[in-house]
Amino acid sequence: MLEYCLLALAILALLGIVFEDLIHVNKAKTTLFFGCLSWLILFIAADTKEASALVQEQLNENLLEIATLWLFLMSTMTFVAYLNAKGLIQNLVQKVVPQELSLRALMFIVAMFALLLSAICDNVTATLVSLGLLQAFKLESKQQIKLAALVVFSVNSGGVALITGDVTTLMIFLDGHLSMQQLIVLLIPASISVLLLALLLSFGAQGRVSATPIAAHFHNLDIIIAAIFFSTIGATMLLNLFYGVPPVLTFLSGLSLMFLVGRSIKTDAEQTRILEYIREIEYDTLLFFLGILLLVGMLQEIGVLHDLAALYRNFDPQYANYVAGAGSALLDNVPLTAALLKASPELDTQNWLGLTYAVGVGGSLLAIGSAAGIIAMSKIQSLSFVSYLRYLPALSCAYTAGYVMTLLLAEVMGLN
Repeated sequence: MLEYCLLALAILALLGIVFEDLIHVNKAKTTLFFGCLSWLILFIAADTKEASALVQEQLNENLLEIATLWLFLMSTMTFVAYLNAKGLIQNLVQKVVPQELSLRALMFIVAMFALLLSAICDNVTATLVSLGLLQAFKLESKQQIKLAALVVFSVNSGGVALITGDVTTLMIFLDGHLSMQQLIVLLIPASISVLLLALLLSFGAQGRVSATPIAAHFHNLDIIIAAIFFSTIGATMLLNLFYGVPPVLTFLSGLSLMFLVGRSIKTDAEQTRILEYIREIEYDTLLFFLGILLLVGMLQEIGVLHDLAALYRNFDPQYANYVAGAGSALLDNVPLTAALLKASPELDTQNWLGLTYAVGVGGSLLAIGSAAGIIAMSKIQSLSFVSYLRYLPALSCAYTAGYVMTLLLAEVMGLN
């Protein structure tokens, strides 16, 4: 009975997100409320001290995961808030991308930019920078939504081929199922699926768009902080790869360095202003993440993910992996992948590659299915669960094409 009650709360939270535009209640508030309520019920239902202690331990584990993500997001978003306020990202776009181009050309440029960026750095940073690229152009609301959906899919696709790009890829690699040489093969189907989505979304796209002119007057401090940001991205990848340093620690170190460099400005007002860029973070995003992760953690604790993993073993891996990837659009792909790994499925290399692609990209099918989607909803005002949903057919087509291409490519290359 308890499990059904908690599952109902998760469904109500999802409905609150879906019907946000109708009920006029911010999705961050509904998810946070139901997330907290579900854990309160778990504590109340614990009828012994031992059961209560177990719930406390489970909550602590979830809060540690949430705190890690929060601090990482806070660090990244503070950097991006500073760079946006100074016009550095927009200025970089003006130098690299033509100031005026067709909407169709912009789609392909944005798709490949997000794909390549997410392959070398984390999805959060790649999403924020890619959305910054979009905001440099004068786009209508519908165009913004379409390009934001393209960014979400491209960012999630780019991360699947490298252990530094996506946590689920790293989990499967560390479990010893795939080598780095085998993983890099996923760049081919990921690139093809992203280009296919850009092509599908470009149908009917007409007209030209232009970048918003930025009269940039940079100070030395701005250039130094930009250098710290990009150096932090590189250091995050290298330190994690060679020494296992958590990305959050590297980014917090970069953020602290940014504040220390701010001391080079002699006026107290400027020093204070640099620190206050933390206040420009969209805290709705952080609260939304908090609610979502509390709900997913609750579902994990009541055994929903374990039941899904048990169900997974009853079907052909080629079909089960595809469905598992699509399921990650509703359930966070990290605990879902962890549950699948604990189920110890006997898969060949072809199907391990299929699973890696599916759980990495499948979350793109819904706006709430990945960190990239949640961030996009907070940054693009017109983007909601429902407005994103209208691109589900195109997203599903691209996801399916990428998954099938992964299996075919593995078979052609003899990776069985």
